[in-house]
Amino acid sequence: MEQQHAKLLVVDDEEVVRHSLAVYLEDSGYAVVQACDGAQALQLLSSEAFDLLLCDLRMPKMDGLTLIRTIKQTHTSLPVIVISGAGVMTDVVEALRLGACDYLIKPVHDLSMLEHAVSKALKHARLEQENERYRLELETANRELKASLRLLEDDQAAGRQLQMNILPPTPWRVGDFSFSHQITPSLYLSGDFIDYFQVDENLIAFYLADVSGHGASSAFATVLLKFMTTRLLYEFRRNSLETFAPSEVLNSINRGLINCKLGKHVTMIGGVIDLRTDTLHYSVGGHLPLPILLVDGEAVFLEGRGLPVGLFEKATYQNHSVALPKCFSLVLLSDGVLELLPGDTLKGKEASLPALVAKTEGSLDGLRSELGLAKLRDIPDDVALLVLSRNLQ
Repeated sequence: MEQQHAKLLVVDDEEVVRHSLAVYLEDSGYAVVQACDGAQALQLLSSEAFDLLLCDLRMPKMDGLTLIRTIKQTHTSLPVIVISGAGVMTDVVEALRLGACDYLIKPVHDLSMLEHAVSKALKHARLEQENERYRLELETANRELKASLRLLEDDQAAGRQLQMNILPPTPWRVGDFSFSHQITPSLYLSGDFIDYFQVDENLIAFYLADVSGHGASSAFATVLLKFMTTRLLYEFRRNSLETFAPSEVLNSINRGLINCKLGKHVTMIGGVIDLRTDTLHYSVGGHLPLPILLVDGEAVFLEGRGLPVGLFEKATYQNHSVALPKCFSLVLLSDGVLELLPGDTLKGKEASLPALVAKTEGSLDGLRSELGLAKLRDIPDDVALLVLSRNLQ
């Protein structure tokens, strides 16, 4: 309310006092209505809206305390200034306890004090009204936020279910080979992704990918990766794709991500096992750490380098090959693993990985235990592990 347009109700059984207060307040710019006692005041309050009540305490029919007690039940935000004789200070204290905001002593000789009291009470009432409005707005915003969060949680749950459904089974066996994996997301959804599948009777393909960023947008990119690799597999089986070489897979995904303009890129390692020659062919798309091969208790990094996938239009990727022994374990990890290792530098942490793989004998359960994945909470990055092995006990 605007101060100088406020509507005041003056209640006093003494006409001279009541009239003098009303005239002064009207001259100060307020609209003033007069009531001669509490009963008339209640009648006026039931039919009109007022911004402030000035009330005498000692009145016939209904005294000021009864009036204040009554109106505070229905007009809780209406500010009240009591006007009292000097001999009834106990009544003033009771009026303040009931909710009056100020008091004046009769007779009011300095009417500027009256104007000051009215102005202060109106300002205080305005602030309380604004605070109440802010509180209601905040409650509304909180309700809307909770509804949005519930919707987001539902969306995330659906996204997580989709992501879980497109991951391959673990463990998975094909011939003498065993595949197993684990993805531990830093958020509800993961930007890391793993897949492995049989291309034909002679080829088995796999990859580990780490999408840039976190959350729903990165998780969406993992679904796109699954779609693109499935499409390549379909084209190969229809003989419209000559080879299923890892470098060609990464080249195709690179073009697809750039054309989609998602603003996402991927670091990844893709591999194909040729059962006819017992050879692993693989390609590296900007991914670290490199795969770790464990043979006869000795673990070493495989070689390779390449640009991230989906970032550079003219990026090309190379095929690397390694003969597979009769017994081995091949471990692929996302760089989130480095956050879980002791050490001061990423290079030092990365250098410790072969010893960790050797200690765990290249098993997924051993790696999970050493990294403490079961107890992790609030990790800074997604963690993905893929273990490919043959004839390991």
